[in-house]
Formats: sequence, C-alpha cells, structure tokens
Amino acid sequence: DFLPLKCDACEQIFCTDHIAYAQHDCTSAYKKDVQVPVCPLCNTPVPVRRGQMPDVVVGEHIDRDCKSDPAQRKRKIFTNKCLKPGCKQKEMMKVICDQCHKNYCLKHRHPLDHDCSGAGRPLSKAGHAAVARAQASSKTVTASSSGAARPADSPSSLASARAAASQTASTSPPAVTLQNGLSEEEALQRALEMSLAESARSSAHPPSSTQEEEDLALAQALSASEAEYQQSQRQVSEAGCRLCAVV
Repeated sequence: DFLPLKCDACEQIFCTDHIAYAQHDCTSAYKKDVQVPVCPLCNTPVPVRRGQMPDVVVGEHIDRDCKSDPAQRKRKIFTNKCLKPGCKQKEMMKVICDQCHKNYCLKHRHPLDHDCSGAGRPLSKAGHAAVARAQASSKTVTASSSGAARPADSPSSLASARAAASQTASTSPPAVTLQNGLSEEEALQRALEMSLAESARSSAHPPSSTQEEEDLALAQALSASEAEYQQSQRQVSEAGCRLCAVV
C-alpha cells in the first residue's frame, strides 16, 4: 500500500486487507473491545470499571438501583438489614443473635463477627425481656433518686409524733361510754330487741337449722350479758347504800 496502516492495539504495520483485528489475529484486541453491559430488566447501560466482572456489577445494579417491577419486588423481600456498623447487607429472613438478640446478616451472624455485647452465653427471649425490664427499672430508680430526696425523720418530728400518740391515748373513751347517745345498758337492750325482731321476720321464711341455732345462741348471749350487767349495777348500788348507812 502507498500509506502504512498501523494497528492501534498492537502498533504493528499491516496492509488494507489485514488491518482488522480478526485478519491479523491481534493479541491486544481485548484492550479495545470495551463493551458496556445492559441491565436485562430496565435496559439501562451499567458502567463497569476495568477489572470488574460485568455480571457482578449488573447484579448489584438490580439489587439497588434498578427501577423495574421485578427488582423492586425483590428489594421488598430483602428487608432485614444487618445491624453491624458499616454493613449494608439485607437478608430475606431475620438472623437473630442468641446472646444480644439483634439482627445480622449471614456474614456477621456469629458473636465474634459482630462484637456481640451479650453476656457470653445464650439467653432466651423471656430472659432478654426480663433483663431489659430490670435495666429500665434501674434507670427509673436512679432518675427518681437523683430528684428531690425525702428528708430524714428529725428528732423534732419524732417527738411531735409521740406527743400526738400520747394525746390520742389520753383522750380515749372509758369502758362505759355512750354509743350513739345511748349508755351501754340501753345499747345492749336495743341489740336484743333488734335480734328478736329479726328472728320474728325470719319466721315467715324459715331459714336453715344452722341459722336458727346461731340466732338462738346470740339471743341467749345477749340476755345473759344483760342480766350480768344488771346484777353488777345492783351490787354497786347496794355498796353505795351501805356506805351511806355507815356514815
């Protein structure tokens, strides 16, 4: 040929018939064979750096950036994100650590791979919940104790409490006091009358034998108590009369 033809790959001189890569079996043709893979779902060109596998790059594009419906449905399935700092891997199902009860990917599922903060031994869900409640309660107690603390009982407060107790004891009623404006004898008589009236009302609807026995025993006890009280009153009055006679 009149003008030399130089291959831009191997930089050798060829004629017009052999200048093509395939015609002279160029050993450096791969340097010029640069192709951009296309996503099979959204038909978008995916840039690939030198040294990267096109299949790997296209797969990452489908998992992250592809706008097609199948890719988006797939991303909805992989929703369990790894909690390892710096890891962006997502799994189809949860992979829970049996010590710290956190979710991780398959690569970081072992305690040594994610710097587990657990107790070093497997812990059940109930135990983990109990530990969480204990920690929450301890925080609450700490917060309450850091607030306004209750003042300690001073000697003056103890003395005032004792004085109030002694005053209450001194003002307590005697043995024979008025009950609703009635003396003890009148109150006993009123209780006996109420018991007899209740037994008369229950005669129309006879109760069980046990109830009748209890009512009878109560009436007998009330009558005996009234008789004893009247006898004691008579003894007191007789003693007063004797003293008067002696004087």
